[in-house]
Amino acid sequence: MSTYKGRGIHGQVVETIGRRLVTGQFAENGRIDLVELEAELQVSRTVVREALKVLAGKGLVDSRQKRGTVVRPRSEWNLLDPDVISWEFESRGSEMLGQLAEVRQMFEPAAAALAAGRRTDADLAELEAALEDMTAARTPAEAASADLRFHRAVLAATGNELLVRMEVVIESVLAERDRIVHDVVTADDPVPSHLALLDAIRARDGEAARTRALALLDKSMADVDRAARLQGDR
Repeated sequence: MSTYKGRGIHGQVVETIGRRLVTGQFAENGRIDLVELEAELQVSRTVVREALKVLAGKGLVDSRQKRGTVVRPRSEWNLLDPDVISWEFESRGSEMLGQLAEVRQMFEPAAAALAAGRRTDADLAELEAALEDMTAARTPAEAASADLRFHRAVLAATGNELLVRMEVVIESVLAERDRIVHDVVTADDPVPSHLALLDAIRARDGEAARTRALALLDKSMADVDRAARLQGDR
């Protein structure tokens, strides 16, 4: 995902202003005072302007004659932008996770069924490689990377470019799920359930692929719910 974390002072300013916009510290349709930002963040006007250009590309702000830079209404934001999703998680994590999970339940089972009908040998090879990574994973980071690789491969097997772009939703959900579940819930071995989905895609069984993809999503959210309960009991 294209984020700005760790990219020097420019990235820090994008992150700072972006978080404030998404969390409502700047009111919708309100004007952003560049002079105040420059003084508060102790950066040049150029850095502030460049950061706002990035945020304008995400639909968060707009520059208008005689009004300067203003905050766009939330309805105009690019809510599927990776950075916007990340900032949303910081302000309303559980609500955002629930919404993204609902989106996944709408498109991933259908994508799995489509992949079963369209997959190529190359697609199967990528799914198998992802499953091998999952089997070999020894750290949470390696497991998360393998999981994402597998789900990306399912989307790629559909041959639908728009569905492939939905990987941003999957990546965001997996990252937040792993943050919540890690060290709280002892996860089951993920390989058998993913292998079951791979077998359905390999067999070109669309209905089985749909059912097994939905089962994976249900299990993922059950782990999050259980982790949230355990954290609440601590």
